[in-house]
Amino acid sequence: MQLNLSNISYTYPGAVEPALKDVTATFPQGWTGIVGDNGGGKTTLALVACGLVRPSSGSVSAGLVSRYCAQDATTAPENLEEFAQAYDSLALRLARDLQIIDDWYWRYDTLSGGQQKRVQVACALWSEPDVLVMDEPTNHVDATTREAIAAALRSFRGVGLLISHDRALLDELCTQCLFVTNGRAVMRPGGYTQASGQASLERATTVTAREKAKREKARLEREAERRREVAARKESKRSLQGIAKHDSDARYRKRAAVVSGTDGIAARESSRMNDRAARAAETLNTLRVERRYDADIWLEARPSRRKVLLRMEETAIAMGEDVTLQVPALYLGNTDHVGLTGDNGSGKTTLVKRMMAELPDGIRALYIPQEPTEAQRLTAMNTLRELGSFDRGRVLSIVAQLNSDPDRVLEGDTISPGEMRKLMLALGMLNSPELIVMDEPTNHLDLGSTLALERVLRAYPGALVLVSHDAALVAATTDITWRIAGAGGSYQLTVV
Repeated sequence: MQLNLSNISYTYPGAVEPALKDVTATFPQGWTGIVGDNGGGKTTLALVACGLVRPSSGSVSAGLVSRYCAQDATTAPENLEEFAQAYDSLALRLARDLQIIDDWYWRYDTLSGGQQKRVQVACALWSEPDVLVMDEPTNHVDATTREAIAAALRSFRGVGLLISHDRALLDELCTQCLFVTNGRAVMRPGGYTQASGQASLERATTVTAREKAKREKARLEREAERRREVAARKESKRSLQGIAKHDSDARYRKRAAVVSGTDGIAARESSRMNDRAARAAETLNTLRVERRYDADIWLEARPSRRKVLLRMEETAIAMGEDVTLQVPALYLGNTDHVGLTGDNGSGKTTLVKRMMAELPDGIRALYIPQEPTEAQRLTAMNTLRELGSFDRGRVLSIVAQLNSDPDRVLEGDTISPGEMRKLMLALGMLNSPELIVMDEPTNHLDLGSTLALERVLRAYPGALVLVSHDAALVAATTDITWRIAGAGGSYQLTVV
């Protein structure tokens, strides 16, 4: 069993550019990762694959039962009631593996996001479709829920399409990855790490070929220009003007050269060289290289002169009725990069807010919350508009390096939460912060943006506290881990 897409194109009504452009791909049994930037066509491709959107042209394998599992789990699955009343071995195993409690089915609207996602995944797998599309199944979920979802998805035996920015999950499940960029798609073997490595190698090869093609185009254009000049001189010499009427010998030689064609060699060579230059220009145009930013945006940033930015005594932080977080003595150095991890509800954000409140006066700190409020969004947009042209250009350049369209951010009306966090980070850089605290910065971000953020945070010279469920991001950007674990009313932070 496999799913085949053949020459698929699709244009949304009223759109100028197609969302998908002549996509051909084969999806065998097992999981295929679907990766690419936001707006690149991933979800459109998934909807076409599931038969929920009819392509403008091309064909999709017929006769396969498909199911699309959306990123948003707030709407109860269509088969929720049937699954809740099922007692077959598959239903019981899924409920056990995903740690679903019986009463969750009957109070779905009151469940947390992670609990809803577990039920949503269970219902999708229980329906046993031929083709299953999972759209960001681990977004917003804690480590425990993520592991439960990953284990459940491993058991799927149909054709799976996984849209995700979770690099570890893509590596764990996928045998190939489809890279979707601006409506076009390229399949590469392996999980995300292997496939993206091949993509990087291809990009480097294309860059080299493009530079060679540019040099060859320039050389041919210079040679074509030289030969045009030679041909022009030859052409002028073909004229009998300037030869005396009675100089019959000179006139004979001129006419003989024209008849024999020897005087047209330069013109023909010039024409051939023009054709070669045109072909070189066409070759150059076919060698497209995806935009990538490598500039250092921290040129003006420096660690604080204080060697220790924060000291906290051992304490117990109350997080509600009969719920506490036990925190040992902590300190934060001026160049420490700390990853704060733990399940949802374990007190990570509570601890961050306590830390921010206890920072000594005079420390330039930038705090970017998990979900910026409307007031914070308006403040950021107003600040951007009020900046001088130099600072505004610098901020928008940083936004571009974080893989977002500066024009879209500048408009502000449709800016996403992910883009808002990028803008807040870029605005904060104007103040040369000594400490950056980011709470779940990769929520809503595509893989390209996540990798761009990883590169930026890894190079940051000051102190960083990163709250994230993205294990790969934490591993790449931090060297100290504060881990919160526990259950019920008692949680404990340990320094790893």
